Amino acid sequence: MKKKVLVARPTFPDVIERLQQYFDVDVNRGDVLPQEEFARRLADKDGAFTAGESVGDKELAGAPNLKVVSNMAVGYNNFDMHAFDAHGVLGTNTPNVLNETTADFGWALMMAAARRVTESEHFLRAGKWEKWSFDSFLGTDVYGSTLGVIGMGRIGQALARRAAGFNMRVMYHNRSRVAQEIERELNAEYASKEDLLRRADHVVLVVPYSKESHHTIGAPELALMKPTATLTNIARGGIVDDAALIAALRDKRIAAAGVDVFEGEPKFNPDFLLLDNVVLTPHIASATEATRRAMANLTADNLIAALGEGPRAGNPPNPINPDVLKK
Repeated sequence: MKKKVLVARPTFPDVIERLQQYFDVDVNRGDVLPQEEFARRLADKDGAFTAGESVGDKELAGAPNLKVVSNMAVGYNNFDMHAFDAHGVLGTNTPNVLNETTADFGWALMMAAARRVTESEHFLRAGKWEKWSFDSFLGTDVYGSTLGVIGMGRIGQALARRAAGFNMRVMYHNRSRVAQEIERELNAEYASKEDLLRRADHVVLVVPYSKESHHTIGAPELALMKPTATLTNIARGGIVDDAALIAALRDKRIAAAGVDVFEGEPKFNPDFLLLDNVVLTPHIASATEATRRAMANLTADNLIAALGEGPRAGNPPNPINPDVLKK
């Protein structure tokens, strides 16, 4: 008898077909499942393919056969890992395959904010462009400026590599310094968060979400930034205090922001929509077909291997809590 897995959100049909080679697959082909419905459909499953669903003690306690939950994302703040360990359930994620795509998008968002791209496009589309003016939509230079990266993991390092082509000085803040050879390769200077915020012209956030990183950027941090600086968030909702950012943008305490992730998404603070100096996108930093396919296939790889099938049976490529495998 085949093991049972839940695919909690729609994904590529060929990925579903791969899973069906090994498992009895319950596929949600509609909208995001309400939490109670997700828990109900998880109850008799051996594994699950998720893309942001919350999984904690209640869901795991109600699914006694569950062995693995495979998340189609790098971040896994939707998982209560203490509960996973307590119930002996493996969690997996999809690192590396989205580094360059996400860094590309972060760069595009930063550029759009600095050069007021969406603001000027809205002006043009509204039929307001009647003449050229020397002071129309004056933005902030990127070339030759200082980039501040908060979170120098794989994506942060990919961002820093792009800075070389723009002749930028690179500063970074991280929980711990990266290896000296990486600093040399990226020509990157380690700094305290406060020093980085004071000196950087463009701050990009690439920090994993946790209780400790909640509101890494709030009103006190925004107050340290230059009035000409930009802030770009491609990390997670909750890394930034959105209300404080809105106030800083409204009062022109910083020049502009690019925001791809929000507190409480897909809901977000509607006051963002009242601002001209912010570029808003709906959590699409990894959204190219090639990258999303790679993420979906890696999620399937993890699920297949963790349930003892396929060429990597028993050895999933990306365990979050690998000690569970030993048990």
